[in-house]
Amino acid sequence: MSAGTSLPAGPGAHPGPPRRGPVAAVDRDRLAALTREGTEAYVAAHPRCADAHRAAREHLTYGVPMSWMAKWPGPFPLHVAEASGARFRCLDGTEHVDLCLGDTGAMCGHAPARTVAAVVAQAGRGMTAMLPTPDAAVVAAELTARFGAGPSRVARWQLTLSATDANRHVLRYARHLTGRGRVVVMDGCYHGSVDEAFATLDASGAVVARAGNIGAPVPLDRTTLVVPFNDADALGAALATGDVAAVLMEPALTNIGIVLPEPGYLDAVRRLTRAAGAWFVVDETHTLCAGPGGCTAAWGLDPDVVVVGKTIGGGVPVAAFGTTPEIAVEIERRVELEQIDVGGVGGTLAGNALSTAAARATLQEVLTPDAFTGMVAQATRWTDGVQGVLDAVGLPWHVTQLGARAEYAFAPQAPRDGAAAGAADDFPLQQYLHLQALVRGVLLTPFHNMALMCPATSDADVDRHTEAFAEAAAALTA
Repeated sequence: MSAGTSLPAGPGAHPGPPRRGPVAAVDRDRLAALTREGTEAYVAAHPRCADAHRAAREHLTYGVPMSWMAKWPGPFPLHVAEASGARFRCLDGTEHVDLCLGDTGAMCGHAPARTVAAVVAQAGRGMTAMLPTPDAAVVAAELTARFGAGPSRVARWQLTLSATDANRHVLRYARHLTGRGRVVVMDGCYHGSVDEAFATLDASGAVVARAGNIGAPVPLDRTTLVVPFNDADALGAALATGDVAAVLMEPALTNIGIVLPEPGYLDAVRRLTRAAGAWFVVDETHTLCAGPGGCTAAWGLDPDVVVVGKTIGGGVPVAAFGTTPEIAVEIERRVELEQIDVGGVGGTLAGNALSTAAARATLQEVLTPDAFTGMVAQATRWTDGVQGVLDAVGLPWHVTQLGARAEYAFAPQAPRDGAAAGAADDFPLQQYLHLQALVRGVLLTPFHNMALMCPATSDADVDRHTEAFAEAAAALTA
């Protein structure tokens, strides 16, 4: 095994806290010069993508359909002509190895055959009617089999179109059923565009809005308590206030960078939340990379609620949240049928026939245990390749692996909380490395130096990244 960190033997990052400046030991003038050279090479190689971006600027804000797409390195993003498996071809005809995979949305690979067949068949039978199809119950049973085994008793599910929606609905239910107003989140967390999670700690330890929070509806300290990941004492103090409805967390941080739980930490979270009468909500949207049942199954967790999204539809929008039977019974008992459609939970297109058909095929035929075995093996190959480069050139960085996902970061040691992960970031250095990978036909997740494997990812795909990373690292340290 490499010097990087993989899954713990048992239960033990998108924008995060404000960036704290460059920390990597590289020459900044050389970095700027290399970035200019890479930008020139990128522009020269993609004239058709540049033309498409210029045309898009007339009617699209930022020139892209969703603002995050503007964050890719270079003066314009690639435009995709077609995608299949672990690769895509841009408008200029260049084939790229995709290690971003739609920031987990395409963890099944692009256009998985079984999902595509199910979607095509269902589209001909109708896409949405605000009525259930038989696929919905099959999807729920499959999710229960994956996430409701072992100590977990999650067995009742509802479907949404995104994990953001699922998290919002869960927090509404938690407040309604507990009669409490606040939510605990981890410093450096990300749970989609859930307002309560756009909070961090300032230097004095006060809860404040995270940098870049747009149009916050209320001061975050009215809705949210923030604690460091891996700090059970801080969580206990937050829960002692007596007004916490739920603790919303990833079992391992991913969107600020991969931060793994220390031994015993997640057991402490379960114990503390149960004693305080607060819900333990596990967001597996990204940590599904740990295996077919995410970290919940891999680490034997016992949450009150599980949220999962993105991946389970094979690229078609769908997400879900599952609760224990007791919570489901209370929801049915305490939400009046007459007002069930106006309480802030649900959506007209949630649970639509097309999404549920895609989820059934994806869960049963694409994201199988055998598929995860291969994906994790490729992530280990990627981790070992990056570590080998770091050792060869003497860069004081580290690599961390979480199942089928892995990441390198600009610090000697893996962080134990979100603040440490945020402090290790270096945006100009990150942009350079992503740009150099793109020039060599490799796409990484734009928010971090993270790679994700899909069932179609091959040795050659991983090795192309290792070669590109080795060239970029050698240029930095020459």
